[in-house]
Amino acid sequence: MAQQTLEDCLQRVELVRQEIGKVLVGQKEVVEQLLWAVFAGGHALLEGVPGLGKTLLVRTLSQAFELSFQRIQFTPDLMPTDITGTNILLVDEKGQQSFQFQHGPIFAHVVLADEINRATPKTQSALLEAMQERTVSAGGVTRPLPEPFFVLATQNPLEQEGTYPLPEAQMDRFLLKIDVPYPTEEELKMIVRQTTTSQVITVEKVASAEQIAEIQQAAREVLVADAVLDYAVKLLLATHPGEQAIASVNKYVRNGAGPRGVQSIVSLAKVRALLAGRYNLAYEDVTAVALPALRHRIFLNFEGEANGIRPDRVIMDILNELGTQKV
Repeated sequence: MAQQTLEDCLQRVELVRQEIGKVLVGQKEVVEQLLWAVFAGGHALLEGVPGLGKTLLVRTLSQAFELSFQRIQFTPDLMPTDITGTNILLVDEKGQQSFQFQHGPIFAHVVLADEINRATPKTQSALLEAMQERTVSAGGVTRPLPEPFFVLATQNPLEQEGTYPLPEAQMDRFLLKIDVPYPTEEELKMIVRQTTTSQVITVEKVASAEQIAEIQQAAREVLVADAVLDYAVKLLLATHPGEQAIASVNKYVRNGAGPRGVQSIVSLAKVRALLAGRYNLAYEDVTAVALPALRHRIFLNFEGEANGIRPDRVIMDILNELGTQKV
């Protein structure tokens, strides 16, 4: 990778950070993780209580990119065709009838799936083909989605009544899951000052589709040493219960992460290494992306659920155990 290419990538990403920072107060780690997903070419699931700026973040990100944007508010009565589009009957002046495909909101570069767990599983599954295959099949015709294409979904962990938890197969389609924390006291003050005035903040478009593609390509060229890849694979395998597993995995985990887990770890770690100005993957990159890459791919058993154990705790136990073995 040329030095000039690396510098161009870093400058472009810094401009995106600055534009997001105009609107969103704090949440730097959340912004960084969302950028990892975008430049790794994957989809992201953001989870947090209402009012933390999840929707604002995604909307601002789309404004900083020269990309089309659509928001889909997921509700129990949302139908699959409300997402993908459908054939409509047209009648011309001579009375002749024909069908024409009306594109749904999924045909955008950036799709915000707001409160995705409020739609029925039938409607949620309409996203599956789009997220995995980046195509939409309707009326016997398969239509490609624009490139780049990202689904950035949000869900609220508190209000579970009337919701439909995402099935494991669909959770696995997300490259990472971002936990959005509550702002600090100082950040709350800044939010109040910024949102209670008449000041209008304008977000400039600072990255085109071609520039995003260049950063994605540069990330894919980051080198991975065999020892670091071994570490990433060991990390994934350690999430599975068994004779070699640590105590907390055997006690609380029903199913560990699948192969997409290690693919996500390496893809995200490559972007992190690139944004740190490095051409090679380090152990610290793998460790840094482990939580968002694996937390939605580890499924707890009854004991884990009953004791309120979170996958993050299990992953941290694994990282602590592997920390002494990776060198």
